Amino acid sequence: MKFTSYWHDTAPRFGAAQTAPVSGRFDVVVIGGGFTGLNAARKLAKEGVSVALLEAGHVGAGGSGRNGGHLNNGVAHGYASAKAHLGAERAHALYQAYDRSIDMIEALIAEEGIDCSFRRCGKLKLASKASHADGLKANIELIAREVDPETDWIPREGLEAEVGGGGFHGGALYKKTAMMHMGRYVHGLAEAAARHGAKIWEDAPVTAREKSGSGWKVATPKGTIEADRVIAATGAYGGSVKGAPFGYFRRRIISVGSFIIATRPLGEAEIAATVPGNRTYVTSLNIGNYFRLSPDNRLIFGGRARFSAVSDQQSDAKSGEILRASLARTFPHLSDVQIDYCWGGLVGMTKDRYPRAGEADGMIYGMGYSGHGAQMSTLVGQSLADLAMGRTGTNPLQGLDWPPIPMHVGEPWFLPLVGLWFGLKDRLS
Repeated sequence: MKFTSYWHDTAPRFGAAQTAPVSGRFDVVVIGGGFTGLNAARKLAKEGVSVALLEAGHVGAGGSGRNGGHLNNGVAHGYASAKAHLGAERAHALYQAYDRSIDMIEALIAEEGIDCSFRRCGKLKLASKASHADGLKANIELIAREVDPETDWIPREGLEAEVGGGGFHGGALYKKTAMMHMGRYVHGLAEAAARHGAKIWEDAPVTAREKSGSGWKVATPKGTIEADRVIAATGAYGGSVKGAPFGYFRRRIISVGSFIIATRPLGEAEIAATVPGNRTYVTSLNIGNYFRLSPDNRLIFGGRARFSAVSDQQSDAKSGEILRASLARTFPHLSDVQIDYCWGGLVGMTKDRYPRAGEADGMIYGMGYSGHGAQMSTLVGQSLADLAMGRTGTNPLQGLDWPPIPMHVGEPWFLPLVGLWFGLKDRLS
C-alpha cells in the first residue's frame, strides 16, 4: 500500500517550474499553487498581467491534489438552512455559483486541452438512516422548486440501479455534478498558466511579507520578489510555514484532516455490486463517507475518519484502518479487497462552512471552501484575478462577513470535542 495521494501518483509532474532564484518585480504575486491560485495566475497571464506564483511544495501538493475527486454542485448545507443564514437572494446566487464553476472547469478543460477524465455523472446524497430520508427529500424538492430543476429524489426501492450495499434509505440526485482526475487537472492548469506567461516557483514557501512603496516584498527561502498586489490562495495550508504572514486567516480557518483510501481496480462484477450508477456519492451522516470510481476503476472511499489537524503517514495509517472498516460495513462484499493507496489532507473549514473571498490585511484572498473547494475554487480564482485587475462584480462571496473564531489562533485544540459532538448527533439521529 502506498501512503501517497492517488491523484499525485498517477499524474505527470509539472515540468515548467522556474529553476532560478525567486526574484523580480511583478504586477501580482499569487501565494498557493492549487486550483484557486493557478487559475488566478492563468487568468492574469492571459490578460497580459505580469504574475508570479509561489508554491510551498509542488503544484497541487495541498487540498487540490488530496481530495476525493468530486465536483459536486449545490451548497454543502440544506438549502433552507442556507436561505435562513444568508438570505434567499444570496443563497440562490451561491448555489448557482457552484454550477457556474463546474461549467467553467468544463470549458477551461476544453480550451486548454487538459486530459483529466472530466465527466458529468450526477451526485447522490444517500440517506444513511431512515430518519434522514424525509429531510433529504424535502430539501431536494425545495431546491427543485426554487433554484435547480435538474434534481430528483430516488426512493429506497430505486437505489438498486445506483448503489450496492443495501443499507441506504433513498437518495437526493444532483444531475449537474461531475468528476475528474484531480492530479491531471491541476497539472494542466499549471501548464496552461506557465504557457500564458506566469512564472511559477515550487518549493518556495512564503516566510514574510512587508510593504515596499505602494506594493509588497514577499520573501521565500529561495529569494524575494516585489509585486503591486498579493493574492493569498493557501487555505488550510497557509499557517504551516513558520513566520508566514497569514495570521488574519489562521484566526478564521480551521484545518481539519480528511482521509481517503483507494482499492485495487475493481472488476465489472464488483462494480455492478458496488456503484452501478457510476456517480459521486456522499452519505448523510455528520461523520459520513464519500466515494466514487477512479478512471481506472478503483473505489476511492473517504471521510473524516478522525477529527485531527494532523496528516502524516502515521495519522493516515490509523485513519485508513477506520476507513477500511467503514468500507466493509458499507459494502460487505469488499471487506477483504486490497487497498493500494491511503492518504490524508487538510480541509480549510470556516465556522459556518461557507467559503470566503475578498480583500483583507493587504491581500486579495479566496479560501475556506469547507470540503467543497474542488468545485468552487476555479471560479474563485478567476474572481480574484478580476479583483487584482480592478474589476468588481464577479466575486460570488463579496461582502460576506468573516469574523474571527473565538479562542482560535490557528491550532484547532477543540477538534476532538467537535468529533464527539458530531458522533453523538449521528447516534441520536
